[in-house]
Amino acid sequence: MNISLQNIDKVSALLTLKIEKSDYQEQVEKSLKSLRQKVQMPGFRKGMVPMSLVKKMYEKSVMGEEINKIISDKLFAYIKDNNINMLGEPLPNEEKQAAIDFDTMEEFEFLFDIALAPEFTVEATNKDKVPYYNIDVTDEMVDSQIKNYTQRSGNYEKVDTYQDKDMLKGLIAELDENGSTKEGGIQVEGAVIMPAYMKNDDQKALFNDAKVNDVIVFNPFNAFNGHEAEIASLLHVEKEQVAELKSDFSYQVEEITRFVDGELNQDIFDQVFGEGTVKTEEEFRNKIKEAVASQFVADSDYRFLLDAREMLETKVGKLEFPDALLKRVMLLNNEDKGESFVDENYEKSLEELTWHLIKEKLVKEYEIKVEQEDVINMAKEATRAQFAQYGMMTVPDDILDNYAKEMLKKKESVDGLVNRAVESKLAGALKAKVKLQDKTVSLDEFNKLFEEK
Repeated sequence: MNISLQNIDKVSALLTLKIEKSDYQEQVEKSLKSLRQKVQMPGFRKGMVPMSLVKKMYEKSVMGEEINKIISDKLFAYIKDNNINMLGEPLPNEEKQAAIDFDTMEEFEFLFDIALAPEFTVEATNKDKVPYYNIDVTDEMVDSQIKNYTQRSGNYEKVDTYQDKDMLKGLIAELDENGSTKEGGIQVEGAVIMPAYMKNDDQKALFNDAKVNDVIVFNPFNAFNGHEAEIASLLHVEKEQVAELKSDFSYQVEEITRFVDGELNQDIFDQVFGEGTVKTEEEFRNKIKEAVASQFVADSDYRFLLDAREMLETKVGKLEFPDALLKRVMLLNNEDKGESFVDENYEKSLEELTWHLIKEKLVKEYEIKVEQEDVINMAKEATRAQFAQYGMMTVPDDILDNYAKEMLKKKESVDGLVNRAVESKLAGALKAKVKLQDKTVSLDEFNKLFEEK
């Protein structure tokens, strides 16, 4: 057996693999003997079929299988042993490859096109300036978070006079053209109305300062701009009837209820941060501010890595790639989408490939390694962030452990977590290398940064 590599240019090579009979014959004989023990054929007991007959029937297919195994094993072993920085996978050469016939040939030569990664250098120094955006945690953010907590412990209370967002309950009745209750018309007892959700401001205003026992005349069709689902739900009719119901209705207010936020007290302090951790409102506000700020760190790091990427790609410049080979690889991986997909997405794929190569080189240079513990911690952080979205700032360790274990059962989740762990460590390493341009921005300003890209 002989394997050789010939560079065609800086980014492509031709790999030649020559296989002789002695390379595969012994293994073919072993496979045929093993196969003989399993073959069942009329006229022969199992395992007693003559070897000559087994060879006649199966030798060529077995030889093909064994040669394919040799190609796979030796090809990738050669690439690994010789540190060939290959992109994609080896592709059968389409121009020089001679036809292969397992029925007549004993020696074979296989030719493969190899796409090579371009050679380049990349370095981050303190001369490189990269913005780092710190998101300002405002009092309004803290107030909003606190309101979420107090609302959860809030309740509805009966009141005498309507205010915006209150809920009304009463008797609704259809009126005739004279403004009297229509005989045989629609009537709904205990009809619930929240005027704040009406689409028409004039109709909504009719309920201002309404009191229990007041009778209000309004027009449901106009109030909800003819929206079938809302009107049908209010009047307990089918949607098909709504178009004909354009008359006025009376509404006798029987009950007014208002949602009142819960009291900000020790119970809420304990629920959010654990028993006894916080004892005053000031401490509670400070802890919330810290928690919100810590949630933003990951966002700031992500933005930093995008800006660092742009800086590094600019320094590296446009890399040379074996376009024809890479397009073949891309087409093989997207056969169902066709050449048009490759043409439309090739440049974008090169951008991602360039960043992948830069990142790979930096990870090696900075000796970044991701251990199992890093992946577990990243899973816990992802879980913690999910709970934080629902206002749970502290999550018991056993819950974090259980969620992390579930995430680690799925390969796609593990791959994503590993990538996030790598990028997190890379961001940390780059922050120590470059000159950070610290900028404090509002959340809206921060979000707009992504619209500009």
